[in-house]
Amino acid sequence: MQETSKYTVFNIREYLGEGKHGLEKDTLFQILSEFSCKINPDVEKFVKEQSVEFAKKQQSVTYLVFSTEDAELVGYFAITIKPITINAKPFSNTVKRKLSRVSTLNEQEQTYNLAAYLIAQLGKNYNNGANKRISGRELLGLAIQQVKQLQYLAGGMVIFLEAANEEKLLSFYRENGFQQFDTRLTDSSNSEPHELIQLLKLF
Repeated sequence: MQETSKYTVFNIREYLGEGKHGLEKDTLFQILSEFSCKINPDVEKFVKEQSVEFAKKQQSVTYLVFSTEDAELVGYFAITIKPITINAKPFSNTVKRKLSRVSTLNEQEQTYNLAAYLIAQLGKNYNNGANKRISGRELLGLAIQQVKQLQYLAGGMVIFLEAANEEKLLSFYRENGFQQFDTRLTDSSNSEPHELIQLLKLF
């Protein structure tokens, strides 16, 4: 559990009997049922329909963010570790040196292959205006702080995320220290493929 003066962050596993709090599963599903994000249905679908199974299968861990004042759910984020390939060309020599410490360099392709922390999901709860109680910067900051705790325990120095190709969204991540390193097309069988921008941050 991560605490700040304004927010408390719970690992979803605490509700699955895996943590010292041992909270009831029914309590968890009640909390998740109150999450709403109409501006991004995928964010809502993940936390309601996939977050529990992903945690059980070790695919990712979801963290719920509550207001410390009244324990209202204001947002969530999900973290996992994934292999990535980074094109080295756009980065400075300083960044390349740092990447080389935790990766394998493909000299022919000038790419770095490594495992990195992925912020797989990030979303605010729009139910009853809860989204107004936390800013995007604060929510992202809590996710990064959680990754830093994992880094302290296990090492690593790269965090990345994938975002829709929308300038407002990309500007937000750039303002928070992320740099683009590649793009990829989604491969969902339920919808048309679309481009995602991949961005990273070193710490």
